[in-house]
Amino acid sequence: MTALYALFDNAQAARRAIELVRAAGVPHREILVLSNRPLEGFDEGRSRATRQWLVATGGGLVGLAFGTALTTLTQTAWPLSTGNMPIVTWWANLIIMFEMTMLGAILATCGALLVFARLGRSRKVYDPAVSAGQILVGVERPRPEQVGELQRALRAAGAAVRTLE
Repeated sequence: MTALYALFDNAQAARRAIELVRAAGVPHREILVLSNRPLEGFDEGRSRATRQWLVATGGGLVGLAFGTALTTLTQTAWPLSTGNMPIVTWWANLIIMFEMTMLGAILATCGALLVFARLGRSRKVYDPAVSAGQILVGVERPRPEQVGELQRALRAAGAAVRTLE
């Protein structure tokens, strides 16, 4: 069995189902809640905190290093004599270094978003009724010994239980 879930019309019924599923022995992190709108006070179904800021910072540092190397190596590879002025001009290079820093941070952030949000991967548990306004409460890959207890808990909350094979 891939998933066991039920659909609810309002948030109070979904909250009751979550409490009954928890009482059936399902850990907090394994409860799946899907809705077409934000649900106030629901901690279930939220993903864990990511280190996306760390990826963006790393991308920015790589961009800064690349921008610095690009401008410095370009100016030293083709030195232009400009009187008594230095070949590597840092004030002019700061523009390119800043832009490359931002480009690195933006590209790293977009890549991290694709990975952390699992974009491009289809969700295994979904019901078209969620788009119509109902709230899905369920468990993906329940253990065989939990199935009976979960079915009773979801029925006690007042919904028909559905399964995905």
